[in-house]
Amino acid sequence: MTTSEILNAAEALLAVVINGQSVLEYDRRKPLPARQNLFLDHMDQDMDAGITLDGQRIAQPDPMRRAQFVANHLVQAAESGDENLAAAACAYLAVRLPGLKQVRADRMDGQLHIDLVFDKPYAPVQTVQFVRPDKSRKPH
Repeated sequence: MTTSEILNAAEALLAVVINGQSVLEYDRRKPLPARQNLFLDHMDQDMDAGITLDGQRIAQPDPMRRAQFVANHLVQAAESGDENLAAAACAYLAVRLPGLKQVRADRMDGQLHIDLVFDKPYAPVQTVQFVRPDKSRKPH
């Protein structure tokens, strides 16, 4: 795989990252079945009636508030093991916000903080540990 192909693959992914760990990835290069697209439309129709976000009722949510609402449900579903809801919410965000790279969620002080990241694809943090050579061993 070339560097360009790797970068394109990274750009096509939406990663759901909870407490620094990628728990779900959505690959936009795979077509969404028509039935699932209809379900996303149904989600929009439900939100047309208004949503409650952070305890506030929003009668006519804009796309970003809808995304935040869906992201909240996505994280809750991922944490509770509701794979169907997590998959639907992830698909909604990936399709409706094609520039979204990550849904980052962190629990701090008992509060859930969710950020929608558009400018940086997920890259796992890898710690490299160097081992000091054993000087008592003779080279081969």
